[in-house]
Amino acid sequence: MREHGSHEPAHVEHAALVHGEAVPRSRVDALLTAVPARDRETRPEALARAGRQRRRWATQVVVTDELARRTCAERGLAPPDEVSPSRVLAVAGTDVADLGSIVAATLAHSPAARALLAELEREQEVPEAAVRDYYDRNPDRFLTPEALRQGVDPFGGAAPEDFLPYGRARAGIARELRRVAAQRAFFDWLDRARAGVVYAAGHEHPGDPSHPDHEHRH
Repeated sequence: MREHGSHEPAHVEHAALVHGEAVPRSRVDALLTAVPARDRETRPEALARAGRQRRRWATQVVVTDELARRTCAERGLAPPDEVSPSRVLAVAGTDVADLGSIVAATLAHSPAARALLAELEREQEVPEAAVRDYYDRNPDRFLTPEALRQGVDPFGGAAPEDFLPYGRARAGIARELRRVAAQRAFFDWLDRARAGVVYAAGHEHPGDPSHPDHEHRH
């Protein structure tokens, strides 16, 4: 498949090289086929630009999946082999806001990426002091249902019984802090892993300023 308006050379059969090994264009094409375009533009030049950027976006998802597969293999993890392009359609808007569209889509699409993120989460150690500090700094998150119904102000006039006790809140806080720490670790891993990637023309990162269509948004 060749996007309308793409300037990619027809003879190039790979989308990227990962440490010198080719990631086939066919994997990008499969993702583009499975995830329909949502372009609202009608002008031919705008549609062409959107198509080129969409291919670059899909390349990032596919390459991140490939990097995650390799890292899982290095770590002795065994995620399922299949990827699910159609799962990209179900990415939650909150995930896009928290993670960015490329990482959110990759985690929906790639079992290897999900396995790696889960492993990184298991590796995170959250100090007890950090859990307690979060509880103390966010009293509005720990009002009891009754206090919420009554409109109790957690920052003024609330009684101790208006709050969920620390002992009951602790496990949920630690779980959330591990999740956030794992996401940071995933981003750090991805930044390092991308250093070994060389993209074919027409498959650069959507935010790469070296091509005229570049944009950077989440």
